[in-house]
Amino acid sequence: MDIEKTLAALTLPEKAALVSGKDNWYTAKIDRLNIPALMMTDGPSGLRKQTSTTNDINNSVKAITYPAAALSASSWNTDLFHQLGEHLGVEARAEQVNILLGPGVNMKRSPLGGRNFEYLSEDPLVAGKLGTAYVQGVQSKGVGVSVKHFAANNRENQRFTSSSDMSQRTLRELYLKAFEIIVKNALPETLMVSYNRINGVLNSQNHYLLRDILRDEWGFHGAVMSDWGAVANHAAALSAGLDLEMPGKGQPSVDEIVKAIETGELDEGTLNKSVRHLLHLIQNCPTNPHPKAYDHEAHHAFARKMADDSIVLLKNHQNELPLTPKNQGKLVIVGELAKHPRFQGSGSSHVNPTKLVTPLDALADSGLSADYQQGYTLDDSETDDQLASDAIAAAKQADHVIVFAGYPEKEESEGFDKSAILLPENQTELIGQLTKVNTHITVVLQNGSVVEMPWVKNVAAIVETYLAGEAVGEATWDIITGKVNPSGHLAETFPLKLADTPMAPTFGQDPHHENYSEGIFMGYRYYDTHEMRVLFPFGHGLSYTTFEYGNLVTKSDAHGATITFDVTNTGDQAGKAVPQLYVANHASHAPMPTKELRGFTKLSIDPGETKSVTFHLNRRDFSWWRERVHRWQADTGDYEVMIGESSHDIRVQSKLTMDFENAPAPVTLETYLAKVVTDPRLRGLFQRTVVAPLLQPDVPQNLFSETDADHQPLLFQSRMYLNMPLRALVALGTPAKPLNDFIQAANQSR
Repeated sequence: MDIEKTLAALTLPEKAALVSGKDNWYTAKIDRLNIPALMMTDGPSGLRKQTSTTNDINNSVKAITYPAAALSASSWNTDLFHQLGEHLGVEARAEQVNILLGPGVNMKRSPLGGRNFEYLSEDPLVAGKLGTAYVQGVQSKGVGVSVKHFAANNRENQRFTSSSDMSQRTLRELYLKAFEIIVKNALPETLMVSYNRINGVLNSQNHYLLRDILRDEWGFHGAVMSDWGAVANHAAALSAGLDLEMPGKGQPSVDEIVKAIETGELDEGTLNKSVRHLLHLIQNCPTNPHPKAYDHEAHHAFARKMADDSIVLLKNHQNELPLTPKNQGKLVIVGELAKHPRFQGSGSSHVNPTKLVTPLDALADSGLSADYQQGYTLDDSETDDQLASDAIAAAKQADHVIVFAGYPEKEESEGFDKSAILLPENQTELIGQLTKVNTHITVVLQNGSVVEMPWVKNVAAIVETYLAGEAVGEATWDIITGKVNPSGHLAETFPLKLADTPMAPTFGQDPHHENYSEGIFMGYRYYDTHEMRVLFPFGHGLSYTTFEYGNLVTKSDAHGATITFDVTNTGDQAGKAVPQLYVANHASHAPMPTKELRGFTKLSIDPGETKSVTFHLNRRDFSWWRERVHRWQADTGDYEVMIGESSHDIRVQSKLTMDFENAPAPVTLETYLAKVVTDPRLRGLFQRTVVAPLLQPDVPQNLFSETDADHQPLLFQSRMYLNMPLRALVALGTPAKPLNDFIQAANQSR
């Protein structure tokens, strides 16, 4: 396509049609110019291609249901995420889908967030790196993505109207960073604008967000589309930087754009920019003219592999797991979720699975044998006395009990936030009763988000499967039996209780405003800085083997640092380690978290084997967003490098002194005397322009008259005076002229 020639040939109504979705899943097509329609489908964890133009989440083609993002992110495996993207790209091509709506990379700010199962992490580096790999994988197959939801979309209640209110530093360091990493490294074809406002400005009409940051600062060249129904004023949205309203309203959408051009409300040059972006999108994501069926069994096997690599072993007291046919003894399985598992989220990411394998279905192939007790019902949170008593009686006779527990689907979905993070009452009570009659209890969790665990100390093992996809049964037994050595690590913190979260008193309370009063201290940044006990820390995950870390070496220059260390498998079986690099900033005067994640990787290591790991840190990795000057700033001074297997489990660490070249801050009357005295350049200038003239015999007595043996003002030796700004010296009797002369000379020589 000749983009400029095609643009010139389009009529105004045709341009208006192109920036307005044709219906729920298609863009408009212009037959006379051979401009095809694009088809989109939801797809963070599997294709949800609709078989009609309606938005019925249950009416979609059969597709592979991969683990939800809450689980897959626990893999910390960028290579696997790239493969996930490739598999989804192949499936999209087979179904003639042009744009896959995903991944979701918003931060898990509160465990009550209704869409947490669809998002990757509470840390933007994890979300950014995994999201980058996903996007690169999908787009390698000629299918575009729509990274969502841009930005600061962290609650579901009143999501169409509420404002996410926060400082610019908080916005930059946490809520925009994952998007920035993906835009700059993966070049996504589209971004999807979220429903909410940021600091009072609707995101679909947010010029600062869509033009100043996304396009001008980050260099984004793709198309910007709205979330479904997120546009309040189409002309204002186009003016701010939106390119495509989804879904369109049909002819009324076309008419309103034509009218806006005719009345001058919208400039046609602005409309042309959006049309140009969409023409490039159509060109870059062509429909597959010869779709080929993909191997469903092979893709199901990959869904199992993805879950295997992601499931997190949270607790394993006295090596309760793995269970094998040799050590299982009499085994009892309890819980309706073993028979009817939660394996995916609800809402727009709901997929019609090709082959659901439940834990009970997969039991026979696991090599284990067990009796099954339902224990509770998913339809009711009240305890069924008969079901519970039957399960307890069976547990009394068992050598091991595996309890499947989790949230019913009705309690976790897009569209609303949760009100608590306790499991339903009947499940919580049942686990408590079972621990009283058997000490060998393993709890297998199926949940989309964080869970409180009042029973945590009384169970032997906990396996976090989140929402594991259509291979949930096979993957669960892979971990429990040791066929796969668990290597998942949490991408979010599990607090002891909801009240411990920094936003607990205010989350969702105001229907119009969500106040991010915790600022940058969200997730592990909050818990670690406040030295709070948590249930399971960010990055936590156990293995059936052990790893040791050593030989930490750091090298630095003005551009960044290189960190090298060794990881050794000290156990008796192969396993995967997830080394995490944290940096503590002791150089900056701004408030800083105790530590922040700045690198991670995943390694397969054989027993007795040692592998060397190298991380490269650039200037940005040491930077913070300084609001007053509106830029990233890296400060000269001391930092600490920490290597561990979670934010709490630090194995080796080392001090690192960085020397960054920064333009000095301007000298003003607000500059403190201590800064002048400790800066050799400023001190010398101050001596010449202020001190020397004021020490002349004909000058009246002043603060500088009393000097030491080296003719240095004793004022320079006083901590009290050093802690005063220059303007205070004027108030104490120093003439203003020499101080103003000093300030002018200091800033001229910068």
